[in-house]
Amino acid sequence: MLSSKMEEALNSQVNAELYSAYVYLAMSAYLESQDLQGMAAWMKAQAQEEVAHAMKIFGFINERGGSVKLAAIAAPPTKWDSPRAVFENAYKHEQHVTSLIHKLVDLAIGESDHATKNMLDWFVDEQVEEEASANATVQRLKMIGDHAPALLMLDRELGQRRAGEEE
Repeated sequence: MLSSKMEEALNSQVNAELYSAYVYLAMSAYLESQDLQGMAAWMKAQAQEEVAHAMKIFGFINERGGSVKLAAIAAPPTKWDSPRAVFENAYKHEQHVTSLIHKLVDLAIGESDHATKNMLDWFVDEQVEEEASANATVQRLKMIGDHAPALLMLDRELGQRRAGEEE
């Protein structure tokens, strides 16, 4: 059984994961408006992955006898200065989510909640991948600079990602 403090923290993380999905959908919409369909598709796949993360925690709360309490999801930003700014924001966002996961792990350890700690270990590993993926694209966009043909090549490459696939 989950403690009330852990239940509240996990419910907060469900909201954070769903907010992440909103952020990536907003990024997708912006990239589509810039005619970067591949990058937009990458962001849509990322949004679907964030919903899956939320549902993983959602299911865990229920399995442990807790109560899922959904809260309002804040509106995400909708405009960026460039594709590079989008991916830089995505990278910063993933760093923030990593900090939230680490706080959950610390709470689970503090409460000797081994089951929750074990479930969260998957998220710790996932966040390493999430940060690396976003940062790799940021670094590539830095190399590309204003070179439009290279941007279109990267757009085409990123468009190959499908939901459930890691970059």
